[in-house]
Amino acid sequence: MFEPASRDRVVVQFTGAQAGAEPLTWGQKAIYEDMQASGNQFSMPGRMKLPERSTVEDAAALLSGLMSRHAALRMRLGADGAGRLCQQVAASGQIGLDILTLPGDTDRAGIERYIDHLWDTWPLARFDFYRDWPLRMAVLRHRDACLHLVWVLSHLVADGGAHLLLLDDMLAAGAGRAASEPRHPDILDVARSEQAPQLRQLSGRAMRYWESQLRRTPAQTFGEPTHPRDRAGQRYWQGRFSSPAAHLAILAIAKRTGTDVTRVTLAVIATAIGRATGVHPLTIKVMVNNRFRPGLADVIAPIAENSVLTIDTAGASVDEVVARTRSASLTAGMRGYYDPDELGEVMARLDAERGHPARVTCRVNDQRAMIMRADEKASLAEVTPEQVRQRLAETSLTWLGPREHMHEQVNILVEPRPPGVVSLHMMWDRWSLTNEQVEVLLRGVEEVAVEAAFDPAAPARVFPRPPAWTDRHAR
Repeated sequence: MFEPASRDRVVVQFTGAQAGAEPLTWGQKAIYEDMQASGNQFSMPGRMKLPERSTVEDAAALLSGLMSRHAALRMRLGADGAGRLCQQVAASGQIGLDILTLPGDTDRAGIERYIDHLWDTWPLARFDFYRDWPLRMAVLRHRDACLHLVWVLSHLVADGGAHLLLLDDMLAAGAGRAASEPRHPDILDVARSEQAPQLRQLSGRAMRYWESQLRRTPAQTFGEPTHPRDRAGQRYWQGRFSSPAAHLAILAIAKRTGTDVTRVTLAVIATAIGRATGVHPLTIKVMVNNRFRPGLADVIAPIAENSVLTIDTAGASVDEVVARTRSASLTAGMRGYYDPDELGEVMARLDAERGHPARVTCRVNDQRAMIMRADEKASLAEVTPEQVRQRLAETSLTWLGPREHMHEQVNILVEPRPPGVVSLHMMWDRWSLTNEQVEVLLRGVEEVAVEAAFDPAAPARVFPRPPAWTDRHAR
């Protein structure tokens, strides 16, 4: 069903202005550590409709220009003179452009299904970071017409913000607009700057913040995992919760509190976690994009890193939790740019002092934070209680099945698609949280948001986890 009629490949030459070898950037170290720990490469898919009458030669020229302008796309891993891991950017080379030709009788719906199939499956093919370029690209052809470009980009050279910048570059080139000059700073410039004393001091300040947060964390966020004696099967599981009503409710809370949607969503999720598990205060990892820092707004490189914050949800209204989250996340954002090697040293020292490892094993990553949503302010004025109630019937919860591996107890992705919906892709360790707790948690996100949408005094209603619940669900 999803097989093209033919697969061909053309070789594309490229030459770039920047080349050399440097240590990994801090963002590269951070994502590489996550890859090693999770077994996931987090590759990012993309697609672009090509202008009418586009040819394979046009697509090849676009790919060549892209590789030439962006040093990150010419990066592969290597070793320096001392045998340490580094990045090596080539001055020139060649890359394959795949040509996927669909059968002539494929209709428009079939083409879209095939693109969706590529979107879901192509990122699963792993990169060899020492041999492969960090970009794979293909042209989708039908009846001699080149319809779409599809690609997969390695997270080792770009975060979500950089991916959007590359998409803008491709759209400009595809529309025939003048190609941009190579971006500065590039990934090599960033690596060099992070060795400078000023940024080393910035990393040191971040470490003092991390230590203040980590000193009060338990061994694991939701307690030590316990094998459920009455449940067989895969340990790690995943599901997706979708709620248009929660989206509208969160917009209403954001307008009333003067808080951005990302932080309101985080406060609502933290409250729902507290209700479902009794864990509070809750210390979680969040992603900081770091593109607000001087010189980093337009760089093609992974700049985002984890930060950590603690949200106290007990004895408060939801609005108060929003205010606490806003304050805590501002501080976390200022301390989210650092050398991961230093963080490893801090954690090792704290583990030795405590006599046991302590880890923050709950992560919330709002992937919408990288995407501009200019319609949000206009949407705020339109939200009414009746609109929220009307959308409650559209809520859905789908179990997506097992995962092979996780290095956290809970990982919640706030997905950017589809628009106008709170879409949560949650992965969890079933030895730490049961399916029943997870359903309470996910449905609680909608519950908390709807309760607080038009009531500034709505309570968070977070209480300590009863011992009976703990004992009953730990097995």
